Amino acid sequence: MSEQTLIIIKPDAFERKLIGIILSRFENKGFLIKELKSYIFTKEKAEEFYSDHKNKPFFSELVSFISSSTVVACILEGDNAINIVRQMIGSTRSFEAQPGTIRGDYGLGITNNIIHASDSNESYIKESNVIFT
Repeated sequence: MSEQTLIIIKPDAFERKLIGIILSRFENKGFLIKELKSYIFTKEKAEEFYSDHKNKPFFSELVSFISSSTVVACILEGDNAINIVRQMIGSTRSFEAQPGTIRGDYGLGITNNIIHASDSNESYIKESNVIFT
């Protein structure tokens, strides 16, 4: 079943020049890049993007990090995209992510974990509307 999902290549990956390597992994898997743009989150847009985490203790750290520098936002399309992309990126905690996953290979922490991917169709719709409106 073909579906779309959103990935955000975070500031740490942008600064480390990992954009091409990360995007090529999705292309090599067979996903189509439907939309792609570099983006700088304002504080307000970052708060909207992470609104599901508003009452969590790490909310301000998420907002601060994602808005600290340029990100690359991408809508990917392919069969079972949400689940497969989530498997490809690995655990949120980079130090727990399996080798061969994007976070396992390149991530350095929890917040600075290289990449975000929508975890459901509802999240994809909400998150992509923040950036691609």
